[in-house]
Amino acid sequence: MSALHSADSFLLSLSRAFCSPLAVFIQIQGCVICLTLAIGWAFAAYVRKREINRIEDGIKGGNSFAFLCHDIYELEHSNQVNLPRVSVVMPLKGFGEHNLHNWKSQITSLYGGPIEFLFVVESTEDPAYHAVSQLITEFKGDVDARVIVAGLSTTCSQKIHNQLVGVENMHKDSKYVLFLDDDVRFHPGSIGVLTTEMEKNPEIFIQTGYPLDLPSGTLGSYCIYEYHMPCSMGFATGGKTFFLWGGCMMMHADDFRHDNYGVVSGLRDGGYSDDMTLAAIAGAHKRLITSPPVAVFPHPIASDLTFSRYWNYLRKQTFVLESYISTVNWLMNRALFLTHFYLSWGFVAPYFMAMVHVAAALQIYIKDYSYGETTCTSGLLLAIWLAICTFTELLSMWNLTRIEVQLCNILSPEAPKLSLDYYNWSMIFVAMLVDNFLYPISAFWSHFSQTINWSGIRYNLKNGKIHKIERNKDKGPEFTDLGGKHLYGKKAATPKASLLGSLGRSLAHWHQPKKYDV
Repeated sequence: MSALHSADSFLLSLSRAFCSPLAVFIQIQGCVICLTLAIGWAFAAYVRKREINRIEDGIKGGNSFAFLCHDIYELEHSNQVNLPRVSVVMPLKGFGEHNLHNWKSQITSLYGGPIEFLFVVESTEDPAYHAVSQLITEFKGDVDARVIVAGLSTTCSQKIHNQLVGVENMHKDSKYVLFLDDDVRFHPGSIGVLTTEMEKNPEIFIQTGYPLDLPSGTLGSYCIYEYHMPCSMGFATGGKTFFLWGGCMMMHADDFRHDNYGVVSGLRDGGYSDDMTLAAIAGAHKRLITSPPVAVFPHPIASDLTFSRYWNYLRKQTFVLESYISTVNWLMNRALFLTHFYLSWGFVAPYFMAMVHVAAALQIYIKDYSYGETTCTSGLLLAIWLAICTFTELLSMWNLTRIEVQLCNILSPEAPKLSLDYYNWSMIFVAMLVDNFLYPISAFWSHFSQTINWSGIRYNLKNGKIHKIERNKDKGPEFTDLGGKHLYGKKAATPKASLLGSLGRSLAHWHQPKKYDV
């Protein structure tokens, strides 16, 4: 009985301590963070919804192809023959459950101008090599696509090396180069939209977009979704942005041919992250980055994503803050590091305090204590206010996700419809706490280790740049983090021709995992 009484006393004392001015400030701050996120997502939803209304109005006005372009006359032959040549470079690594569907959505673009697709792999031993070769054979004569073997990187990350080798092999007349990750699904008109914006405003340095995560049901997949959501508001500006996502980047091909602004040397000489490096270059040279309101792409997460793979993904995300190309870039990364650290634990701490306040209130009720003699009323009120703010935040997140799902369905009318029904919002709330609690730990780990394992390759940093690359299949992971892709040929089954043969050339037969079908 004395132990129980001591526990009760400790709980009530802790609740009273959490009513101190500093503790109250921390709890109010948590509410402010929730409301700030809710407002940001509400604005992003407004931008995306405005684009949905524009497309629907165009369809009502007689433009059945409003999901491709604003003006139907842009599809006339006289306009299409003048479209610039685009080279699409896709660095590949491994082969998983969603790759075939993603690749097919990318090469079946309805862009009317000359276009080529360059799939770049590290070696012929990569499972992706045989899979994409089969796919290209299946579409031979319909698309201009080829596989390029880049070899091993020695001065930068393998992804950047593959991108640069792809650029070296692009068509001499290409005006734009589009870098795509192989883990997102493109819409039929996405390349046309990106190119049109580049043509309208030659001052654009990079056009980008952002993924819409499709969680697979595991806690790790919801942590990924929750991690990406705060950044989504930075890409839903309808125009200028300071954010850049490496999964979709369209740039001027001449910037790479002539190493303008040091884009090639900046990436090649010790570059770890393509998007962070290019964003730093854009900032240093006052170059423009934009994100069209329709540049949001479904991103299916592997159904077998484990928590350990999520943790390694988080480590890779925090590790990018350790790479830099200049002193200013280093200072910006340190500022991001400290800000994210403060806001992450500043978000989690109020929930712990609220749990203590609620537990203390229940204890008072059960033991029939005098409330005024045991703890302060403000603690329970703060917990109630935090609950209201959290509900508002989740509602705003739900609304943005709902609108982005609707937008993706409109932009890909021939594809099976995505659905919001499979999002577990209780799990998302848990993921918010888990992800924000772990982020500072991951960031500190990255800072002091200066090393990371990315798809079986260990990179070591020195002075913000890669200075050592280690490869050891026996000690590395068998799968990539988000896509769950097999990294080594001996551990992956080569896709059969009959499977690829079942892929029709019509967009009407696009297939997505059944859990997202209506």
